[in-house]
Amino acid sequence: MFMKTLAAISGAAMMAMALVSPASAQEPNNTGSGYGAANPETTPTAPAARTTPTRTPRQERQERQRAPAPPTPEENIAAAQAIATSASVACQVSQANFLGLAPDGARSYEAVCATGPGYILMASAPPLAVDCVLLAGQAEIDRARDPLADVGTQCVIPQNLDVVRVISAYASEAGIACAVDQAASIGKSSEGNLIYEVGCNGVDGYWLEKVGTDWKVSECAIVTTQNAVCRYSTAAELVATFKTRLAGSEAASCDLTEGRYMGANANGAFWEAKCSAGNGVIVRFDPQYAVQQVYPCETAQRIGGGCRLTIVPEAPAAAPTTQP
Repeated sequence: MFMKTLAAISGAAMMAMALVSPASAQEPNNTGSGYGAANPETTPTAPAARTTPTRTPRQERQERQRAPAPPTPEENIAAAQAIATSASVACQVSQANFLGLAPDGARSYEAVCATGPGYILMASAPPLAVDCVLLAGQAEIDRARDPLADVGTQCVIPQNLDVVRVISAYASEAGIACAVDQAASIGKSSEGNLIYEVGCNGVDGYWLEKVGTDWKVSECAIVTTQNAVCRYSTAAELVATFKTRLAGSEAASCDLTEGRYMGANANGAFWEAKCSAGNGVIVRFDPQYAVQQVYPCETAQRIGGGCRLTIVPEAPAAAPTTQP
C-alpha cells in the first residue's frame, strides 16, 4: 500500500513539474554549468542577453487542452432560456447554473423562472425540461419507501426549493383562499393528470388535480374517505372547517368534536357531526356549503346508514298490549 501511495505521489509530482510554465522555471547560471545563484566574483559587469526558452510540443498541447473560462451568469441564462423555449416551457429564466455535460455532450442547467417552478434543462434532442417541484415530490416518495434511495439529480437553488411558493400560486388559481403552509407534488391520477396536496393553516386541506388548463379541487375530508391519505391535514382542522359551515344554521349550537363526509347525491352532500353534549346530527349542504337540512341522529338511521360517530340509544321496546 505504501509503495502504491508513494508511486502515486511521485507520479503526481512529475506531472506537476511537467505542467510548470517556462516563465516559472529557474533561469540557468550564465557563468557556468548548473543552476543556482551567480558567483559575484565571476559575474560579468554586463549581463548576457537572455534567450526565451522554446516551448516543447508537449507544453503546447497542454496549453491547447486547458479548459476555457467558465461561462458568465448571463451566458448561462441565455443558454438555459434557449433550451426552455425549445422545450415549450413557459419560463422566463432569471438565474441558471451550469450542471455539466451528458455523455453525448448535451449541456444541462438548473434554471430559476420569474414565476412558477424552476427546471432542470438539458440541450438534448429533443430538449428536456423537468419541473423542480415534480422532482422534489418524487424524491420524497422514493425516500419514504427507502431512506437510502438514489433520487437522481435534484434542484438545489434556494428559490427552486420553495415548493410552497409554487403550489400556493396553483391553489390561488383553483380558488382556494386558505393560507398554505405545506404542499407537495404527490403523483398522477389514473388519467395521467398531475396531483398536488395543499396543507392549510388551521383548516382542512385539499388535493389539486390539473385537468387541461383547469383545476379539480378535492377536500381532504372527502379524499380520505376514498382510500387515500392527506399528510398535511389533521382531524382538528377538519372540525374547524366543518364548524364554520354550521354557523347561522339550526346546527350552530352543536359544539363539534368530530365530523365526517358521508357522500352526496342529487339532493346535496351529507356530513355527520358529533357534538360534545353526546348528541349528533347529519347535515345536508348545497354545492356552496349552505345548510339545507339538519337531521338529528336519533331520526336519521335511513340516511346513508345513519350516524356512526354518535351512539344513538335504542328506542325502548313498546309495552306489550294486554288482551281485555
